[in-house]
Amino acid sequence: MFDGIGGIDGLKNLADKAKDIAEEHGDAIGTGLEKAGDLVDERTDGKYTEQIDTGVSKAQQLVQRLGEQGTEKP
Repeated sequence: MFDGIGGIDGLKNLADKAKDIAEEHGDAIGTGLEKAGDLVDERTDGKYTEQIDTGVSKAQQLVQRLGEQGTEKP
């Protein structure tokens, strides 16, 4: 099923890289997500503010969790 580029090992390496990036740059990523959410909210004239805020919050939580997993390396 995952015989393409890198197979299962490639997916694991990608996940590890995402964790490392989230650990190292989580604050900047969170800030970027907030700015992107504000831009989308502005462009939609506030019509979807609640949904955008929810999405940004969930994305920031995911980045935080990935960053915490990056520190749990053996």
